[in-house]
Formats: sequence, structure tokens, C-alpha cells
Amino acid sequence: MKFAETGFALEIDLSRGNIEKAPTDPKKTGLHLGGDGVAAAILWERVPPEMDPHSPANLLIFSAGLLAGTPVPGANRTCVSSISPLSNLHVNTSFEGFFAPELKHAGYDRVVIRGKSPSLVYVWIHDDKVEIRDAGHLQGKSALETTAILRKELKDPNIQVAAIGVAGENMVAQASIEHANSSVSQGVGLIMGEKGLKAIAVRGTKDLAVAHPDELFARCNALYGEIYDNPSCGDLLLSEDDKAWHVANLPWTAAEQRVKGFWEPELGQKWGVRVEREEISYQWENYSQEMEEVRETVVEKSELLRGTGCYNCPKNCHKVISLPGERQYFLKSYGKHAYAMAAYGDLKLNYDVLFAMQELGLDENAMVQLFAFVQDLQQAGILTENELPGFPADDMGRYLYLLKKVAHRQDIGAILAEGLCQAAGQIGKGAEAHIRGIKKTGQLPLKWKEAHYPSFLMYATGDKMDITQVEGSFPQLPIPDRKEREAFVEGWDAAPQRFKEWFLGWEPGQQLPLEAAVEIVDWNEAMHYGDDILGICPLLSSFRGQFGGRPPYHLNNLPQLIFLATGIELDVDGLLEVLRRNRQLIRALNAGRGQKRADEAISAELWENRNPEMEQQHLDAYYSFKGWNAEGIPTRETLDGAGLDHVSTALLARGILHSLGGFGGSFGTRNSVQTSTNGRGRQ
Repeated sequence: MKFAETGFALEIDLSRGNIEKAPTDPKKTGLHLGGDGVAAAILWERVPPEMDPHSPANLLIFSAGLLAGTPVPGANRTCVSSISPLSNLHVNTSFEGFFAPELKHAGYDRVVIRGKSPSLVYVWIHDDKVEIRDAGHLQGKSALETTAILRKELKDPNIQVAAIGVAGENMVAQASIEHANSSVSQGVGLIMGEKGLKAIAVRGTKDLAVAHPDELFARCNALYGEIYDNPSCGDLLLSEDDKAWHVANLPWTAAEQRVKGFWEPELGQKWGVRVEREEISYQWENYSQEMEEVRETVVEKSELLRGTGCYNCPKNCHKVISLPGERQYFLKSYGKHAYAMAAYGDLKLNYDVLFAMQELGLDENAMVQLFAFVQDLQQAGILTENELPGFPADDMGRYLYLLKKVAHRQDIGAILAEGLCQAAGQIGKGAEAHIRGIKKTGQLPLKWKEAHYPSFLMYATGDKMDITQVEGSFPQLPIPDRKEREAFVEGWDAAPQRFKEWFLGWEPGQQLPLEAAVEIVDWNEAMHYGDDILGICPLLSSFRGQFGGRPPYHLNNLPQLIFLATGIELDVDGLLEVLRRNRQLIRALNAGRGQKRADEAISAELWENRNPEMEQQHLDAYYSFKGWNAEGIPTRETLDGAGLDHVSTALLARGILHSLGGFGGSFGTRNSVQTSTNGRGRQ
């Protein structure tokens, strides 16, 4: 009997209209546990390196995390995995909410989509009943409208929906897949649009068994209270109004005209939308014995209706905002953070603009980066009135102009909708010099004041294409006051001892030792891989260690939860082995698609006073630590030691690996964050 997972996946071929309920492979569960780990193994097997990501044969995989749907608080995330048309590499992005638990209760661990529908369709999953249905009536609708229509049409308000908007239908690179109070992007919305898939609607009513229910419920009840009381977890970016630090330290754009000192305290109160309108009515007046006109100024404002949480989570991170005109906006993780990216003189990125992106199905982060890119090109004279006819004079007007052009692929929007790197190539005239991204993904926040080598390694080598999906377990900056630093470390249960010592000795203005930088990145990565396979929100785990040092989930307590939910016995070392195996697999998958060391170059604007020699020393040390060769490809020893001998055999056959050895040793020697030595675990 399976515990915490259903043991089945849905295989849906949109070209043929075929649906198959397929048993999952227990060997993959043993090697990769779940979520994106298993999805990456499927992509390795079924999407060959020569396949164009735009091909209908490319897979789009929606995976519930291993612990999603169980009593574990905050385990509710859905991983969306594919081969990105933007980078030609593996892409994994995840959204929280209610979709993954609903999918589990319907009887499925994942949905694997292949093929391309000749017309717009949606998939309806209701336990054992699965259908591909016409979505012509949903064309042009926003994701929220689509959800409302499907719930009414299918007569169930509890249906959970993941959908694209008009941008996804038009196969825009910046398109998002929206679900309730969350969304994902990084090219997966484009893929969903290419497949002609408007939405997946899920309703599940089946039970989900766990291995040790009494013990699991007792532990999770206590955890629920601990998370509720923990001030350092959840999405603090949505709860605070003061964005001064993020605006000053993380510009997130390459725009030359970014305003320094942009943030003022008053901006925290200007997030609202205020609309005045005049209403005319008539009333009977006794003194005149006739109807008289009455004019009244009516003021409508945006209003915070409530905070909302995700499935089985005590935090209410997401905010529901009522806007003038009977509109409603769900403020998502990092949605408000887009404000910090848009530091221009008169661009107040308020709810009107965020609502427009939600309605069109465009990713907030990606569109701010696009806006900065266009501003740069216009200021450089590369884009003129010919390419931007009717371009407004004010920044807010320009932003709305670009949203519509890109979402509908009109004029310059058709070029920008291909992705910024691709657009720069088409535009020419030196536009490529204004790309500050890496591996053909979105622009990166590359304006640190001082060198920060862990960040360099995370930017350069990360396979998540988003720094927030790599950083988080170790603080970004030292704490200046020694006593405060000691207090931080004292209750830092998530950190192994050597990391505590490194942090205690880290003074402002100093660089961390090379060894520390390398192992910090490895630890950050491992925690995010854990979230990806288990379905745990990183705001309760991998991303929250840097804030307060008290994340509810960490390597020392996750093995017990995995055992109580699934019956799989793992200690800390065994869990780390799985996490690192998944990292090696994805690295090998990307190497098979052509990724090399040269692709891990970073923009010259990363920070001032660059030291290329020191950066390369860190890259060499990191490669060696991971067991990769000089090109950043896992060696045969490393892959075989990770139980991925079938992967090493394939890379040897393709000529990507040529012999044993390289920088690093074997997979089993990297024990930097191990705290237990009781074996690697067993199932």
C-alpha cells in the first residue's frame, strides 16, 4: 500500500485526445521521492536532448509534492516542470495554494501533458472521471474568470483550477499559469499555451492514507501552532509596507535611469487606488414641486478585504484587495516586491498595474524586467517612435502600453513576447549589450555594492533560473553587533555547527572563506530541492533561515515527518543523498542539452570592482565540491555514486563525458551539512 502518495499518474496526450491512468514507478520514488525530483527523471527518460522545446512532444508536468495533502502544515505546493523554450534547459517552478492536495485526493500524484490540441481545451479531473473538454468559451478570459466559469459550469465551488490568461493563449514568454492566490512563469505559461491547454480543473473526494496517522497528527498539531506563533516565517514581504531595503539593495533591473533614494516612507501608503467620479441623481423637491438634479462626488478606494492562507497553513500570507470598479486582486508572493524593482521617478506600481498583469496572465517580475529593458533601449536610441508608435510620455502609461502590446503580441510586443534574449537578437543594433540575464532567462538583480561570492555561485550555477529559489538558508549579510549575532546562532537549530561558526566569525566588509561560500551554496540548494520534492512552502523552510534563523522545517526534522507520512526511513544523510542526487540529475540533463561553463558567465554589473580571477577560483572550488569536471558536468564517478549510472552511460555514449574523474571525488564524500551518520536510509 502506498502512503502519502496515490501511486498513479495521469498521462494525457492532447494531440490524440488520449487519457491514461498509469501506475507510478516505485523505483523513482525510492531514488527521487516526488515533486520535481520524479518529474526530472521523467524528462530525462522521455524528452531527448535533440528535441525542440517548442515541439508538441515536449512534456509539461504538474507534480504534487510528496507530503502535499497530508497533515503536514504548509505542504501544498505544485511543481510545474518542463524543458524551457527560453533556455533549452530544464525548468521547474512551483505554486502554492490548493491544487496539489486536490490532485492527490482525486487519486493522482502528477499530470503529464504531451501533444498539442488542435483547438483550445481544458482538462476536467473528478476522481476517476477525466475528460478533455472544449474551452472555446474560455478564450480570452482571465484565470480568475476561467475559474469562476468552470466552477459554475461544473456545479462545484470547491474545484481547484490552474489556468492561463490571454498572454498564455498567445504563447508569450512572460505568461504565467495562475491558480487562486499564486502563479508560476519562467516559460511554462508559454508551453501551456502552445499545447492549446487553457486550464486544468480538479476535484478530489478520495482519502489519502499516511503510514503512522496517530503520531503524524500529534506532531503536526504541535507544528501548526509553532508556525502560527513564529514571526519569522511566512511571506513577510507582503505584510510590511517599508520597502526601503529592497529598493536600495536589490534593484532587479538593468535600467540606467533608476532613481537612487527612490523610496520614501509616504510610498508605503500610496499602494492604494483612489477614483473619484460624479454621480447625478434626481429627487423630488416639495418647495419647487419638481424633480431637481443632485450632483455628488463619490470616492472609491482600494481596500484590503482579508488575508488568505493556503491549504493547511496557519499563515495568511496572501492578501485580497478590493479595487474600484468591483474588481478584486490577489496579492501574491513577490507581487508587492515588484514595487522594489520599478524604482523610477514617477512609476508608482500600484494595484491598478498589478491587476492588469493578473487579468492578462503576465508575470509581475518578468514584466518589470521587460519594462526596464525597453526603457534602456529607448534611452540608447535603439528603439524609436518607429518601433514604439504612440509610446506615452509618462512611465505608468508606458507600462500599461507594454502590457497590452506584449499580451496581444502587437507591434513591438510580438518581438518582446519571444523573451528578452531572443528579442535582443531580433532587434539588433546593440540591444544584446543591454541583456544582463543568464542562460537566456529573465534579467537578474545584478547590482550588489560589494562582492558576494555565494550569490555569484548561486546566480551562475543555479538551475532554478531565479535566485529566490536558491538562496535562503544562510543569511545574505553579517550581523554587525556581536551579541545579536550570538543570539541569532544560539537557537539556530537548522544549521550544522560549521555554518554557525562561519556566521559567528563573519564581520561586515569581510568575505566569507572560499570553503564556506561553496558549502553555503550547497546547503541553500539542498533545502530548496527538499521543498521541491516534498511540496513544502519555502517561506516555512528553505527561504526563511536567513530571517531569524528559526525556519519550522529543516534537515533535522524533515526525515521524521517523511517517515510518519510515507513509511520511508531516512536520516539526515539519507535525505541529503536524495536531494543531491536530484541536483546531479538535473545538472546532467542540462549538460545533455549543451550547457557548459561558458554559460555560467555573469554580467559585468554584478557588483563594482569585479575580481574575475577570484570568481573563477570559487567556480573551480564549487565544481570540485559537487564532483563535476572543469566544464561543470557531473563526472562518471559522481553520477555512478549517486545511483545514476544510466545517466553517466548516456552522457558517455553522446560524447559529453569522456573518461572517469574530473575536479571532484565521488558522490558519497560530500558530507558538509550532515549531522547524522546512521546510514543513507532505506525504504
